[in-house]
Amino acid sequence: MALAGLFLISFLGVHLGINLLILKNDGREAFNIAAHFMVTNPVVQSMQWVLFGGFILHILLGAVLQIQNWMARPQRYKVEGFSHTSYFSKFMIHTGLIIFAFLILHLVNFFFKAKFGAMPEVMIGDHMYEDMGLLVIEKFSNLSYVILYIFWLLFLGFHLDHAFHSAMQSLGLNHSKYTPVFFGISRALAILIAGGFMIIPLVIYFS
Repeated sequence: MALAGLFLISFLGVHLGINLLILKNDGREAFNIAAHFMVTNPVVQSMQWVLFGGFILHILLGAVLQIQNWMARPQRYKVEGFSHTSYFSKFMIHTGLIIFAFLILHLVNFFFKAKFGAMPEVMIGDHMYEDMGLLVIEKFSNLSYVILYIFWLLFLGFHLDHAFHSAMQSLGLNHSKYTPVFFGISRALAILIAGGFMIIPLVIYFS
């Protein structure tokens, strides 16, 4: 569970870096070139199935662990300890389900459309590329989708706020000296990743 979660966090960082290229004032060239590389490079395409496997593994293990926790403790503690009152830790399964639901919508709107749909093309240099950037611009020109996307990213941030330090603890890296650092890294990742993704639709919509 911890390793799958860390793998997905690393994917989000890479995905964010590529997506931020859409904000570069170059007519979407850098973004479209990067997107083209991601969908044509055989190594990346092989890792794509590892990524899907990581998502499925993380979701299934999360559901199993949550059910085990409910069965092991059918009644709530009368007095909650600090570890039990971590706000986001209580709702990891709930935020996870919301993220999963939106992930399906995200795949339908972007991944499957780019993979199997008819995409507009644009000439960059001497090569013709699919204009994936135009699809992003069109989606984030819709206020309803922007609001929905930001709403989803808030839950992603809540999920990430607990994810990294929880993974470190699951891997046995739990120490009074290092645990506060892991908490800080977890909070920073939540803000940077969720906040970074939020910037994209906001800039596009208000541009």
